[in-house]
Amino acid sequence: MDPAILISKTQLVLVVLLPLIGSILAGLFGRRIGRAGAHTATILGVAGSCALSVHVLWQLMQGAATFNENLYTWMQVGDISVNVGFMVDKLTAMMMVVVTFVSLMVHIYTIGYMAEDDGYQRFFSYISLFTFSMLMLVMSNNFMQLFFGWEAVGLVSYLLIGFYFKKPSAIFANMKAFLVNRVGDFGFLLGIAGVLYWIGSLDYAQAFANADAIRGMSVEILPGQAWSIATVICICLFIGAMGKSAQVPLHVWLPDSMEGPTPISALIHAATMVTAGIFMVARMSPLFELSQTALNFVLFIGATTALFTGLIGMVQNDIKRVVAYSTLSQLGYMTVALGVSAYSAAVYHLMTHAFFKALLFLGAGSVIIGMHHEQDMRKMGGLRKYMPVTHITMWLGTLALVATPFFSGYYSKDAIIVAAGEHAGEGGFIAQYAYWAVLLGAFVTSFYSFRLLYLTFFGEERFRDAHGHGHDAHHDAHHDDGHGHHGAHEPHESPWVVTLPLVLLAIPSVVIGFFTAGPMLFGTDWAGHEKGAGFFDGAIFVEPARDVMAKIAAADWHGPVAFALHGFMTPAFLLALAGFALATLLYLVKPELRTGITRALAAPIRLLERKYYMDDLWIGGLAGGSVKLGRLSSLIDNRVVDGAVNGAVSLVGTVAAALRKVQTGYLYHYAFAMILGLVALLAMARYYWQ
Repeated sequence: MDPAILISKTQLVLVVLLPLIGSILAGLFGRRIGRAGAHTATILGVAGSCALSVHVLWQLMQGAATFNENLYTWMQVGDISVNVGFMVDKLTAMMMVVVTFVSLMVHIYTIGYMAEDDGYQRFFSYISLFTFSMLMLVMSNNFMQLFFGWEAVGLVSYLLIGFYFKKPSAIFANMKAFLVNRVGDFGFLLGIAGVLYWIGSLDYAQAFANADAIRGMSVEILPGQAWSIATVICICLFIGAMGKSAQVPLHVWLPDSMEGPTPISALIHAATMVTAGIFMVARMSPLFELSQTALNFVLFIGATTALFTGLIGMVQNDIKRVVAYSTLSQLGYMTVALGVSAYSAAVYHLMTHAFFKALLFLGAGSVIIGMHHEQDMRKMGGLRKYMPVTHITMWLGTLALVATPFFSGYYSKDAIIVAAGEHAGEGGFIAQYAYWAVLLGAFVTSFYSFRLLYLTFFGEERFRDAHGHGHDAHHDAHHDDGHGHHGAHEPHESPWVVTLPLVLLAIPSVVIGFFTAGPMLFGTDWAGHEKGAGFFDGAIFVEPARDVMAKIAAADWHGPVAFALHGFMTPAFLLALAGFALATLLYLVKPELRTGITRALAAPIRLLERKYYMDDLWIGGLAGGSVKLGRLSSLIDNRVVDGAVNGAVSLVGTVAAALRKVQTGYLYHYAFAMILGLVALLAMARYYWQ
């Protein structure tokens, strides 16, 4: 470390506050400053934050010490203090650059995508506030600030998913996202409470330093059932990640969030909200390394998500939903990396994935613009000659997604598959299952990715038939496309404010893996020659016995060129090639074969189209069952409890009314009653004393 290089506190405060200031200006003063003022204020704020984030990362790479300092004490209760502070190391700085850069591209893109939307200023305010919330999350130095950022991104995502608040499907989608995430957040809060109770501090540095104290400690959650405290804490924390990072079974909210505008799809699903859980687990590596059980749980959930959500993407026809299910699958890959203690591979794939997945989402949005807001790929086809820039950039993003050697996605995704294979060699059902899941996922990813390209950009121009038959329910009211065509809409390339972010995102999607795999994964220079300290040393902790990335570095890493050339012979590449070949055959060469295959596989396809009936389970089962239980409870309360109480009161009233009639006030009535009582008493005495 170079003591002469110091990270400025003011600089870090500006990184956080600049997007917030832009959000306030666009949100509260949007009518005064107008559309141009709103996008100018927010773009300048995020651009400034991005530039400062890049400078912070550069300082850390030049040897600056980790910044860890409290800025403000919010609350003090006994020995426990709740602070606002920052901990900025290379892991944090990498996340800061990714979040702000992708957010900047989304902001620029939004100028073109939302040009005719009435909520223009409101949308810019929301996405800038989202950026502020994410920065507070990743830069925090304590659990409470982390939870604040965690909940803030959830709140803003609720506003963004339901941006079209007069649209019933959007209202349902944002409520679904909000409620499903509350399930995960409850577990997350329990995990934080466990850290405070058993470790005694909410500060990262103190908690991690004292984490070894809970090694071997157990607690009886149920009588006679002892659980490792580390396992309990880590599983609870990971349940929070399951909600935010959309892992099975808490994944059901993410595809429905496509109801929001396309720019927010890129912001939520690519670089920000859904990656928060991956970042959190990597940050908590000193805790997770204490429990193999927790790591196995993480591994199983990640593997299931990687394979089975990808399979759903194979049958989707909405262009945005295909990309959304791809995101779910890739998040599963990141989670698998976490489960095998390859934390660096997880966050590295997080970084590369952010660029090419944001590119694919924004590319899908560009197609939607060019198709006049049509999203069904079955109504597209042949768009490559109308939208050349979008076509080429989406090809580049797809090649990165399917892990084509030399593209950025290859270095991160292949590292995860190799790490899973290395872990599987140690035995165990879960390890074997995870390896085969990520391996088969390569075929699945390749198939649905090239299916999207072929349906959208190749084949016959089906949009003419779609318009000609009145299937334009999803189209806007602008029938003049500016090119002199009337009747059916002619597709057109998007304006430069849309295509520029595509080009700028395509560049790192292609090259960033080549130059960063060595330093960030294997602790060498970019060429793979000089061995040095790992990029994430000090930020990520791995038990030496579990350091799978060190084993891969020693055995397989000889520079980016050799690693990529070796990739052409790996099973993952061959499976990806098979997926490409099958998609090419069915959607380009012999499309007539699809009819017979669809008929033969009707049952599995129906299962995938119904998303394994998970929505039915959550909505009709758990949520619907809760509603029915509430109605039953209300019925019991009204009919049984209230009936019993009201019946008793009514009985008392009836008896009292009858007895009231006996009290006449006449002396001879009372004398007659006394005589009757005396006769009854004598009769009883005679009966019992005989």
